[in-house]
Amino acid sequence: MPDGSETLTAQLHPSIGEISAADWMTCAGVGNPFVSYAFLKALEDSGSVGENTGWIPRHVSLQDADGQLAAVMPMYIKLHSYGEYVFDWAWADAFQRAGGDYYPNLQVAVPFSPVPGPRLLAKPTSVLTFAEIAHALRQICLKINMSSAHITFCTEDEWKGLGTAGWLQRVGLQYHWHNRGYEKFDDFLAALSSSHRKSIKRERRDANAAGLVFETLRGSEIKPLHWDAFYRFYQNTIDKKWGSAYLTRDFFSLLSETLGDYVVLIMAFHEEIPVAAALNILGNDTLYGRNWGCVGQWPFLHFELCYYRAIDFAIEHKLKRVEAGAQGEHKMQRGYLPQPTYSAHYISHPGLARAVGTFVREERAAIEQEISLLSKTGPFKQLQT
Repeated sequence: MPDGSETLTAQLHPSIGEISAADWMTCAGVGNPFVSYAFLKALEDSGSVGENTGWIPRHVSLQDADGQLAAVMPMYIKLHSYGEYVFDWAWADAFQRAGGDYYPNLQVAVPFSPVPGPRLLAKPTSVLTFAEIAHALRQICLKINMSSAHITFCTEDEWKGLGTAGWLQRVGLQYHWHNRGYEKFDDFLAALSSSHRKSIKRERRDANAAGLVFETLRGSEIKPLHWDAFYRFYQNTIDKKWGSAYLTRDFFSLLSETLGDYVVLIMAFHEEIPVAAALNILGNDTLYGRNWGCVGQWPFLHFELCYYRAIDFAIEHKLKRVEAGAQGEHKMQRGYLPQPTYSAHYISHPGLARAVGTFVREERAAIEQEISLLSKTGPFKQLQT
């Protein structure tokens, strides 16, 4: 599909399998596992994305004027706004009440994964500009009759570049833990104010006094029986939140098969029976917390599995960060600090684009102010005022 310029050609792929793993990974690199060929292919092979899910793969490959691969993007035709974590239901409702069709649209994203990372995956030798990539995506929208294109949880550089190219810029908020060179968990505790330090010690003491045994499993150590238990926990969590399970049971087996030791499953056992687990994916310098679930009532178990043992793992493996997923101001009192997240949006209808542009500017100012205020009242000694 020509993009309208002399230098770039875009091709759409209904499966990532149409692109070789080597070509994809040359563009994606190895820093962020969520844009890896293995992770995205596991979503497709397990049926977690596809025609019946509302996430229809249409991955993009971009060729330069010489016909050589220059970049790839994980892209999907979306039939609804579920599983994105950058909420645009109000936009869809407003447009549809005005007589427009918001769906289908395009998402350059990692399904069901509110994990910041690169989305415009260019070869290291590529000289593509953000303006060229933005133009290619606009042309795709026009060619296949999409209302809009959304690039969610992108990097700040991508966000800035797309903003310069005229895309609408949105900011979100997450909470991340940062390793300040800690050698052990007690070093982290020592950096906290007294009240937060005492609170975390009490939560860990109670969680570890409940008669549970904890194990951290990686890659081939994770057996089908562990995944069976985890999937029950995952479904239980979904049921409590009145949602639907996006990920299939097969997806989790494929993870440990294809990503190996990058999959970190922290499990809790009671009398040798699994009762809770937290799934993490390991990047170059970051541990990404993804899904969790449990059966029964256990004091502070969520905090122990998802936050404190993730910090333990990060300190032991000298990682820079733990990213524990979307939302959750309660994470702050446990050492996770507010961080902006970024998304960029192209909306073809001028009226809707103007309305959304006003909204995201006002929202961005409010979130930036919130981050500033929260950062001044953080749990660390040096951040106290």
